[in-house]
Amino acid sequence: MSTDYNYDDQMVRVPILIWWRLGADPAIEIENTAPRIKSDFRPPDHDLIQGQKRKQWRRERRLKRIVTVVVGYAIMALMLYLITITKTMAPKIWDPYYILDVSRSSSEQQIKKRYRDLSRTLHPDKAQPDESKNETIESINDHWVEVSKAFKALTDEEIRNNYIQYGHPDGKQGYSIGIALPRFIITEGNGKYVLLVYGLLLGVLLPYSVGKWWYGTQRMTKEKVLLASASNLFREYKDDMMDGDVVNALSSGKEYEDAFCGNKADASLGKIEQSISREGVEGSTAAGLAPKDQEKLRSYEGVRRKAAALLWAYLGRVQLDGAALDEEKYEAAPLAHKLLDSFIAITLAFGNTAPLLSAYRTSQHLIQAIPPSGSPLLQLPHITPSIAHSIESLLSRNHPTLQQFMSLPEYQRRKICTDQPASTPCLSPAEYNTAISIARQLPFLSVEKAFFKVMGERFITPGALVQFVVKARVIPPGSTNIPDINPSELEDVDPDEGDLDAILGREPSGRNRKAKMLGASTTSSPTDAEIPLPPPLAYAPYFPRDHSPRWHVLLADSKMGKIVVPPFTMTTFNKPLFNEKNGTPTFNVQTFKMQFQAPPQAGKYRFVMHVVCDSYVGGDSQMDVILEVESAEKAEEMRNEEDEISEPEEDSLAGQMSALKSGQLSGTSAATKQRKKIKEEEEDSDDESGTDEEAEDTSETDTDTDEE
Repeated sequence: MSTDYNYDDQMVRVPILIWWRLGADPAIEIENTAPRIKSDFRPPDHDLIQGQKRKQWRRERRLKRIVTVVVGYAIMALMLYLITITKTMAPKIWDPYYILDVSRSSSEQQIKKRYRDLSRTLHPDKAQPDESKNETIESINDHWVEVSKAFKALTDEEIRNNYIQYGHPDGKQGYSIGIALPRFIITEGNGKYVLLVYGLLLGVLLPYSVGKWWYGTQRMTKEKVLLASASNLFREYKDDMMDGDVVNALSSGKEYEDAFCGNKADASLGKIEQSISREGVEGSTAAGLAPKDQEKLRSYEGVRRKAAALLWAYLGRVQLDGAALDEEKYEAAPLAHKLLDSFIAITLAFGNTAPLLSAYRTSQHLIQAIPPSGSPLLQLPHITPSIAHSIESLLSRNHPTLQQFMSLPEYQRRKICTDQPASTPCLSPAEYNTAISIARQLPFLSVEKAFFKVMGERFITPGALVQFVVKARVIPPGSTNIPDINPSELEDVDPDEGDLDAILGREPSGRNRKAKMLGASTTSSPTDAEIPLPPPLAYAPYFPRDHSPRWHVLLADSKMGKIVVPPFTMTTFNKPLFNEKNGTPTFNVQTFKMQFQAPPQAGKYRFVMHVVCDSYVGGDSQMDVILEVESAEKAEEMRNEEDEISEPEEDSLAGQMSALKSGQLSGTSAATKQRKKIKEEEEDSDDESGTDEEAEDTSETDTDTDEE
């Protein structure tokens, strides 16, 4: 027996190998698949913002990824074409029936007759080479040897055993191994080139890639922020930080030194500070800086001072002196948002509620380009700070939320926004319609119910794994005809005992996913199948990158000001938010869950639930929730009492009614069944007594026999 290694001379297996290696699914980000809010509004610096988006794409290597994916799919298409047009080389199986040209049901006599017939024409002594078929004496001899082997494999017992066991009359054969590599790599004379390629891959490219990855991870945090920036943010942290303090802290990032290196560090800094310090509405500055923020800004030096000034100019939507400064302004915002992720991680480590909420609100301000003291109405298109101030003055409200603004009657809202004297800033009818259209598409989350539970239990005991369930609906501002909630949708039914995916809180996979999809199609609408659906991208025309909204749910102790349960981030929904056909809201009840361990002592624990969106200003909500933890002994007693109450006595009226409902008394009364039961017991007792008497009689007979 021998082993033969065959290289792929005809390139049959190489395309299959390349197709398999390139067939991995590329990572897909939420921002690439999420829908968009429809709008034709263009801010004044639309071209600069779009240019910064493209720059961010190049900085994050998205363009390289797209080119790599396109080239990879092109190679896959070529390999698929080669696979379809290339003739595959199927291994040849030795078949004696095929060689003798007989059926598998032929008897031994028929096989011998066929062998004699073939010997008259194929035997070397009788067959003559046919030059038209390129036959030679050697090929005739070889063919006759195969015919003889086939005959013996079907008639000779020993040779037949070899054929049955090994598939060949000569016993165990050698096998061939195909290698999906072209033969030229082992051809004589090509060895030095192959070694050169191996040397470059293993000696240069591999160490360079590993070193670049290693040193990159050593200088970056998991939030993709420089370690030096994270260290600066840690030093900037204070327990009493407000929104403006967080903005100033973000200017300490080292990333700004790379963005504004060289002459950009101090260029036009005086012009920027002069622009953001101009007087704005309500007696504040144009950028919305508080007096203490101005003092901090003047205390900074170098790149940090310029970064802080650009951030405040971006938040205040201040037009700077020249397109170059405006471009730098829009470049500073995404860097600050990335640094904010690292600052949020730092605040979570300290566990204080106020700085964390300030950080989340700063995310809202960065995405919407609104200063901390700005109006939530600035999220709508065409509304400037002067128009927002005019609307608030007429409403006699300081910074009303979008929900409050959209809850006004249509005629009043339109009059306030459009029908004003020439001296009062207002919107045109077309601009008003655009703003209202955008407001009715914003996904604002409304919490309907929140409660604690333990899966499969009626009580929460110390140390148990508690689930905090949040039932909420997305209700855009100004929505009308909001349907009532079905009470069953506010309940949380425990999954089946064998459904490990649901118990562990992970997505169904494989057979479980298919079963759930089929179950959803038969019992409810197809949209009820739990398929993650991303919300629309955040409507942020001034933010120079796409961002998918995220909602953070956390439990805090209001008295201590501490975070009790770390935030749970929601990025997708299990039901559609808007109808695909007309874009109207569906008002579907969404379910979100977070798990934590119950306190070790029994008692009532009062928490404050915070639901914060990182993309929209004024959509946050909070709710007081109570966690009741029962001791194990008390929970067992209450469980036993409920079991006793739930099972009434049969003689009582409640027991008879329960029996009637369950069908136990249909056709006969309870008394009749009781009499039948007594009668059966009497018959059983008579049978037992008769058996005992028989046993006594037998005993007496045996005794008499023994005496005899």
